Amino acid sequence: MKEDILNYTQNRELSWLKFNQRVLEEAQDPTVPLLERMKFVAIFTSNLDEFFMIRVGSLFDMAQTDANTVDSRSGMTPREQLDKIFEAVAPLYKERDKTYADIKKQLHPYGVCGLDFKELEQSEKKYVKKYFKEQILPILSPQIVDANHPFPHLLNKALYVTASLRYKDKIKEKTMLGIVPVPEFVSDILYLPGHDIRYIRMEKVLMEYVDIVFGQYEVSDVNYICVTRNADIAPDDEALEVSDDFRYLMKETLHKRRRMAVVRLEVAEKFSPDMEKYFCDKFNIKPNQVFRTKMPMKLDYVFAISGNLPDSMKRSLIYSPFSPQNSAHVQEGSVMKQVKKNDILLFYPYESMNPFLRLIKEASTDPNVLTIKITIYRLAKKARLVEYLCAAAENGKEVTVLIELRARFDEQNNIDWSERMEEAGCRVIYGFEGYKVHSKICLITYRNRNEIQYITQIGTGNYNEKTAALYTDLCLMTGSKTIGKDAAEFFKNMSIGNLNGIYDHLIVSPTSLKQKVLYLMDEEIRKGTSGRIVMKMNSLTDVDFIEKLARASQAGVKVDLIVRGICCILPGVPGYTDNLRVMSVVGRFLEHPRIFSFGTGVEQKIYIGSADMMTRNTEKRVEVACPVLDEIIRRQINHYMRVMLSDNVKARVLQSDGTFCKKDEEKPPIDSQAVFMEEAIHAKRSAPVKEKSIGAWLRAFFKR
Repeated sequence: MKEDILNYTQNRELSWLKFNQRVLEEAQDPTVPLLERMKFVAIFTSNLDEFFMIRVGSLFDMAQTDANTVDSRSGMTPREQLDKIFEAVAPLYKERDKTYADIKKQLHPYGVCGLDFKELEQSEKKYVKKYFKEQILPILSPQIVDANHPFPHLLNKALYVTASLRYKDKIKEKTMLGIVPVPEFVSDILYLPGHDIRYIRMEKVLMEYVDIVFGQYEVSDVNYICVTRNADIAPDDEALEVSDDFRYLMKETLHKRRRMAVVRLEVAEKFSPDMEKYFCDKFNIKPNQVFRTKMPMKLDYVFAISGNLPDSMKRSLIYSPFSPQNSAHVQEGSVMKQVKKNDILLFYPYESMNPFLRLIKEASTDPNVLTIKITIYRLAKKARLVEYLCAAAENGKEVTVLIELRARFDEQNNIDWSERMEEAGCRVIYGFEGYKVHSKICLITYRNRNEIQYITQIGTGNYNEKTAALYTDLCLMTGSKTIGKDAAEFFKNMSIGNLNGIYDHLIVSPTSLKQKVLYLMDEEIRKGTSGRIVMKMNSLTDVDFIEKLARASQAGVKVDLIVRGICCILPGVPGYTDNLRVMSVVGRFLEHPRIFSFGTGVEQKIYIGSADMMTRNTEKRVEVACPVLDEIIRRQINHYMRVMLSDNVKARVLQSDGTFCKKDEEKPPIDSQAVFMEEAIHAKRSAPVKEKSIGAWLRAFFKR
């Protein structure tokens, strides 16, 4: 079957670009409020930045070190993949520019105006010039480039105003380049006086007054540029001495990332042929790595504008407010006591993370609690979880924190938190060389009379209080003794550096998770047309899973995949994936749960966990998935999956040619995220009285 796989697979990078185009579609959706649409443009841009830093950067490395390596899902070499990427990205730039311009124009009647200098009123021009001379000019660090002033190092994703310079009294002398870094420690935009939200971007201000900066020169060809550097560097690439402190190694890694090779150059104005050649030579790039954009290269300020809107404008320009609700499954009082009686499932962001945080806070002061152990991958800048863990350590509990310092782009934040927890008396460990610890598991061990008992939490998402209000995720809290014993064994193995632990219920990569999921798929294949597989994840790239899914489809198993991002298997390919359907949901919240369901009825097996079906997750990371044993929670998860599969508003269906299309619009519209928000609000209100079944409420909701 190896030789057949190219018939029903696609390249992962091109698949990801199609996902990001789906994000841009949300920015084009007229039913989405205008500033939220602009946020989707910002998210598309941020996604593309990271894609170039990591994926394109990685392919450049491969092209230099192993140029003949062939991608098993597309048959392309690294250089062929890069060419296809640049070809696919160019039209996305144009689509993004048009989308941004359309939204910007529609925002003007609301008084939200991003302006060019020529659009300013005379009084505003005076204000901007005064601000520039008094606040910006004194802190600028301009430079010319000539024999005595070498070309400077340009920081990753920093903005630079450039211009051609010629001495005013030496007309025949050759021009030179002038470069002005846009200061990173000032606001990206300058708000103009008045009641409306009128602003001009800081790079536009510098472009207008660059002749003041270079006063002795004739200035021409004013532009601004931004380089994107390869950021695909890991500490595993570095020589690691046994005596080295891992935190120090990570700090060195971050420093090195700032000076990596350029993989993309963005420009505001079209280069002349000579200028394009000059910069391509300087950065050792090709012309197809130069992208012109008519919109801002940084859009972070859009989120700040949304936060500063007056209430009268919020109703028109941003989503209706929604706050994570108190779960109807959690009552007032001790969370520990409730989890000891019944398993509890929280569904973020529709339900609040607070019950889990309350659980840790209670454990920090409970005299019967002996230990708290947790794996951490990403944390918020402000984290109550860390406060409670530190309090537990200070209260004499044994607190073990396995924190992953290599969580890409969160390394410094995790370094800072690790130092804080260590100071409070927590035992902090860092995982394994060559393996990231990506699992989301927490174990509370307590004494009940003379018996050791456990409360275990397994999640699909990070312990990040900020993203818990933005990402959809599941959080299972259980008093199961068997799962608790497995969790205790897991943490013991992590502490002694053992990746080959054996567990009764938990499935753990890199040893058992992949093998167990493939075995469960084989069970469904043996059932033939009676088999059923439903899986939800962020990405699917692993060739072993792809081949197994094709076998399941060929055996007649009905397979539904809900894949947010990269999906390398193509559904509906005759003879290979006829019985496979793939859909993706992109909406207000970022879809993030990993759910794996096999079979139906009493024989159904459901697992939730931290792993996507990617080789990096199943073979190069420590991941944990947990069986859902409680029947009520199994029904909850089945309900979530049914609603997701019914979505015909935000869902898109993957076609056999790799494109996405909308579902049948003739059916009543179902926006799964809107349904879940309504359910969370409804459940909160009905909690004090006898609860109406979720299924009955959903039927009533659809009849509205």
